[in-house]
Amino acid sequence: MIEQITYHNQLLALIVSQKFNEPGIHFFTPNELSQQLAYMRHPVGKVIQPHVHNPVLREVQYTQEVLFIRKGKLRADFYNDEQQYLESRILEPGDVILLVTGGHGFEVLEEVEMIEVKQGPYVGEQDKTRFSGINAEQAKILE
Repeated sequence: MIEQITYHNQLLALIVSQKFNEPGIHFFTPNELSQQLAYMRHPVGKVIQPHVHNPVLREVQYTQEVLFIRKGKLRADFYNDEQQYLESRILEPGDVILLVTGGHGFEVLEEVEMIEVKQGPYVGEQDKTRFSGINAEQAKILE
């Protein structure tokens, strides 16, 4: 239900299946990542104490994205830092993916609705390097 996509001990992505439903708070990311991902399930009546977040200086070198798949199907293709294709996964409604390092590309398999969360501000084309990816016939989909 939680899958880590790795290449040579480098975390490329983390997929949280829509089937994950453990009670309590579950952080899936190590503390050093600039994007933290957690799942929370609490019973009725649980009180989360009001709080504010303190200013903390953080340095972010690479954009990390989180995609929440609301509807449809999406093939996620993973690449290493040298832009070489590695493997693919199919994401379905309710799945969440954190894209940590390496490269990635997508093909919409069924009309998709998704929400993206990433660090800002977005600086346009300075924020990414585009490259040619695979086609559907080349996809190695692991389940």
